[in-house]
Amino acid sequence: MVRISPLADALKGIANAESRGKRQILIRPISKTILKFLRVMQRHGYIGDFEVVDNHRSNKVVVELIGRLNKTGIISPHYDVPFPEIEKWVNNLLPSRQFGFLVITTSKGIMDHEEARKKHLGGKILGFFY
Repeated sequence: MVRISPLADALKGIANAESRGKRQILIRPISKTILKFLRVMQRHGYIGDFEVVDNHRSNKVVVELIGRLNKTGIISPHYDVPFPEIEKWVNNLLPSRQFGFLVITTSKGIMDHEEARKKHLGGKILGFFY
């Protein structure tokens, strides 16, 4: 069976393991996009450390879970989000203004919506977590 979206599979696996109370999860296959998404989640304290395991084919990642994550998801198709419309997407996808982040891919890399707003950048929306 073909994987349609490895990013969606990875985020769903993380959310399921988190809800089951697991301490770590093995994700495969991985890509640069998945690693950058995980770095954004780690920067905001939603996951712990993660380690890339190289097996000379499709690498794997072991992610340490800390029990803070409630929900993750991707937005498919990846809609264009101009800078003035970031607030509209935040209101539609996140439960509150106090917590949760949208992950946006911009010309300067993959970042959360607050960083994109500070840099006055728009882009394509990848997903969210809270």
